Parts: sequence; C-alpha cells; structure tokens
Amino acid sequence: MNPKVLLRIAAILMLLHAIGHTIGALSWKKTPDAAKQAVIESMTAHKFPFMGVERSMAEYYDGYGFACTLALLLITAVLWITSNVTPHSISLVKNILFVLSFILLAWGIDELIFFFPFAAAFSLLAFLLTLVATLRLMKPATVKTRNS
Repeated sequence: MNPKVLLRIAAILMLLHAIGHTIGALSWKKTPDAAKQAVIESMTAHKFPFMGVERSMAEYYDGYGFACTLALLLITAVLWITSNVTPHSISLVKNILFVLSFILLAWGIDELIFFFPFAAAFSLLAFLLTLVATLRLMKPATVKTRNS
C-alpha cells in the first residue's frame, strides 16, 4: 500500500478511537455496579478550590476525557492532512509523521498500562501504519503527484 492509503487508514482508526473515547467519556457516570456508583458519587459530591475555581474530581476527570478526545481528533486531522504529501512538502511531512508515529506508540503503551487492550489496539495499529508510511516516504520515488 502507498503512504497515502496507510495514513488514511491510520486517520480512520484514530477517528474511530476518538468516537469510542467520547462515548466512554460521556457515559462513565452511568453504571449499575453499586461499588462503582459509590466512587462516582464521591467524585462528584465534593468540590475543592484550585487556582481560583472550585471543581470536583469528576469535573477534572470529565475535562481530561474531553481534552483527550480533542487530542485524538487533532491526530486524526494531522494524519489525514499529511496523507496529501507533495514533493515540495515531503521533508516537513516526514518529520511530522516520524514524531507522530512515536507519540502514537507512547499513547498505545499508556493505554495498555492504564486502560485496556482494545483502546490500545487502535493507537498501536495507527503507530505501525504511520511508521510504515513514513519509511515509504523516505524512498524518493514514493511521491509523484498530489492525487496518487
């Protein structure tokens, strides 16, 4: 597969990841499990002052979740936009993609350690696709036209 297709597949994987993450971020407070509900109630019931505002741990948790969704959407956009590499932009695109591939690797490792394998699979597959696309872009004959 050419780099454009690999990067577009990686972008779609990260978009699906963002959608799944957003669904999880919007629904984490809803659970039939009594023990989980007790923790959630504790996280939402108590607010404390920090940097001039009063927030609960649940509000911080929500904020981190939505910030993560925005980061996933940014990654999706960068992958999609860089898939349109031109001979003029190839040097910059290779550098961006090389760094992004290892950020995706770190993201996937973080998900394996702190979350669950299903989420990590999206990031790790996107890492592999992005790295392979980057390595293929390093070959001079890879980029011919914007439409290839």
